[in-house]
Amino acid sequence: MIKVLLAEDDVRLADALAGALEGSGFEVAQVRTAAGALEAAPVDVVLLDLGLPDMDGIELCGRLRDRNDFGDTAIIMVTARGRQRERIRGLRSGADDYVVKPLAIEELCARMEAVLRRTRPRHDPAVRVGPLRIDLDARTVSGVDGPIELTRKEFDLLAVLAREEGAVVTREQLLLRVWRTTWPGTLRTLEVHVGTLRSKLGVSGLIETVRGVGYRLAAVGAAPPAASGTARTGRS
Repeated sequence: MIKVLLAEDDVRLADALAGALEGSGFEVAQVRTAAGALEAAPVDVVLLDLGLPDMDGIELCGRLRDRNDFGDTAIIMVTARGRQRERIRGLRSGADDYVVKPLAIEELCARMEAVLRRTRPRHDPAVRVGPLRIDLDARTVSGVDGPIELTRKEFDLLAVLAREEGAVVTREQLLLRVWRTTWPGTLRTLEVHVGTLRSKLGVSGLIETVRGVGYRLAAVGAAPPAASGTARTGRS
C-alpha cells in the first residue's frame, strides 16, 4: 500500500482529504506542522501545504530533501498559492509536482500515481507468491503449468492481495479498491470472485480467509516458475 504523509494545518480539510485518500486505497498519516513533518517516518508521497504555522512550505520542502531517508520520496505541494512565481519557487525547491486548491480527489490520485512512476526506482514488476508469478505491469499470471487466464476483476483482486505482501486486506478495502464501492450488497460478488480465483489458481491455501475481516495471500507451494509463457488477462 502506498504510504502518504499529509502536512496540512486545516483540520477539517485534512480529515476530509485523508478520508478520501484512504477510501482510494492509500495509507495516510497526518501532521499539522513542519516540525511534525520533519519527525515523520519515511513515506512514498508527501502532500505538503505551503501555509504551515511554524515554517514556510518552500523551506520545509528543502529540509525534507536533505533527509537521507527521504531520497526516493515524492513531494507534491498542495496549496492555495496559484501564482506562477509561487509554482516556480515550489518546483525549484525540490517538489515533484504543484497542485492548486481546490482540487478533485481523482486528479490528486492520478498526479500521485504519475509522480511515483517517475520517482520510484525501476524494479521487477513481478510478484512471486508460492508457485505463482504475478506481473503487475503486464497484468499476467503464470503457474507451474503455464499461463493462467483471469478476467479483469479477478486480476485486480489478486493484485491488491499481492501488493499487501501477506497482510490482511479487509472486505471493505477490497470492495473499494476493486469495485469502487462500499455497498454491502457487493460482498456476494467479492465472495464469488474469490472462489473462482482460488479455483483458477489451483494452489490450496494460497488465498486465506480471515473470518469476519477479509483475505490475505499466504506464500505456499513450489518455487515460482520462469518468466516466460504468460497470458494476459481478459475482461470481466
